Order: sequence, then C-alpha cells, then structure tokens
Amino acid sequence: MDNRTEITAEELAALLEQLDRQYGYDFSQYAHPSLIRRTHKFMSENDILSVKELQLLLMREPAVFQQLLDTLTVNVTEMFRDPSFFRAVRDKVLPALADCPAINIWHAGCSTGEEVFSMSILLQEAGLLQRARLYATDINPINLDKARSGMIRLTGMKTNTANYYQAGGKEEFADYYTAMYDHALFKQELRNRVIFMPHNLVTDRSFNEFQLIFCRNVMIYFDRYLQNKVVDLLYASLAPSGFLALGMKETLLFSGKREKMETVSDQVKLFRKKE
Repeated sequence: MDNRTEITAEELAALLEQLDRQYGYDFSQYAHPSLIRRTHKFMSENDILSVKELQLLLMREPAVFQQLLDTLTVNVTEMFRDPSFFRAVRDKVLPALADCPAINIWHAGCSTGEEVFSMSILLQEAGLLQRARLYATDINPINLDKARSGMIRLTGMKTNTANYYQAGGKEEFADYYTAMYDHALFKQELRNRVIFMPHNLVTDRSFNEFQLIFCRNVMIYFDRYLQNKVVDLLYASLAPSGFLALGMKETLLFSGKREKMETVSDQVKLFRKKE
C-alpha cells in the first residue's frame, strides 16, 4: 500500500472523535490495531490517500460513513457457524430452557441474521419456538435491514447445510427456506418470533432479562476495558441460571464476573450464571 495512507495514533484519534461527534458512534474503546487495519483497508479500496481526505468525505457525504461502518463492524457470518457450538446448545442448553414458561434470547451483534435463524431452527426442532422471543440487535442499520428481510444468499447454502448437519440437524434443511432467484427466504414461522432492533453495546443499557445471550465474535474487537464493560452488561441482562455464549476466541478469564459464572463448555465458550 502507498505509504501516504499510513495512519498514526493521532490521526486515528481525530477520526474516531469525528465519528462520535458527527454520527454518534463511539469506537474509541475498540482495539486500535484492528481499527487501523480496517480503516487502511477501506482507504485502499476507495483510493483515499490520507485520513484528512477521509475526514472531508465523511463531513460531506453520509453514504461514505455507512460504507466505513460496514468495514469497521466486521460482518463475517454463516448459518450454524462453529457446528460444535450449536451442537452444545442443542444438547446442553435447550433441555434447560424447556423448563421455562417463556424464553427470552438476545443475539447481541446479530450481523445479517444467520445466527438468529440458526437458533430459530434449533428451537423449532426442540418444540420451543412458540415459547421463545428472540431479540436480534446490531449497531449497523444496514445489517438489521438485511436480517429483517429474512433472506440470505443461496451461494452460501452448501456450507450452511453442511454446518446444520454437523450441528446435529436431522431434518431436511431445505424445508426451512424457499429459494427465490439468488436468495433463500426463511419460512414465516422462523421469522415470527424474532424482533430486530438497534442496540450499541458501547453506549446502550440492558433492556430485558434473558435466559440465553449470544455475543459471539463481537468482543474480540474491543479493548480490555470495553470487554469488561460489555461482560457486566451481559451479566446484568441474564436471568438467574441464564446462559451466555461467546465466540471461540473470547474468554471470561480476565472479567470481574468470571467467578459468578460456571463453565458449561470451555471448548465452545458456553457459560451459565450461578445465581
């Protein structure tokens, strides 16, 4: 990459201050090496030669901010991602949820919805979907619009199907969606129990009590202070004996809440509130 696009700590601080002031998005406690790397990527792909040029574009063109937001918030997902995790949810979590008269589930950082609909399918197969309400939140409004549509690209369905069966699925996976040109539309019964809404883990508060919270592959982009702050928020949002699911590279090891959580599976980062 052209050396003119190198980003200093001072330039990054000025850019983050502008994003917060102008658009209300606070990235200051995200891991700075990751932010620099992703801003670099965005500038390179859009032929932007300096941070000052990027800042001018952000001042004049809100569409540039949305494009930058897509790069900074990282939208990499698939159905039943990490099948061993979903098998653990099927085997260890759903039997416990079966005792609950009402089941509230929060998908924090839901991206474009693949994880949410994966969970809807698990609940359907366990006979629990009609008792459940799934709250799917994300910082990125475009992600939420895509997820709310209930559609994903057919190009990923081979991987999604393989993941489903590795996660213990026994039904015909194609029965859960209808092919529409180059997209798959999930069946209405899988979408009816989902509420999509904006939520910012950095600035927003708890909004309900949940028997299960997914916050997978979100906190790896935060610094240690923000990780602990988010864990506190998630812990406060859990019902007694509620389950917390983190990403494979995430941990509670350095959190102040570690002693208040029991490990259901360290291999797939599944925890349960002790009280």
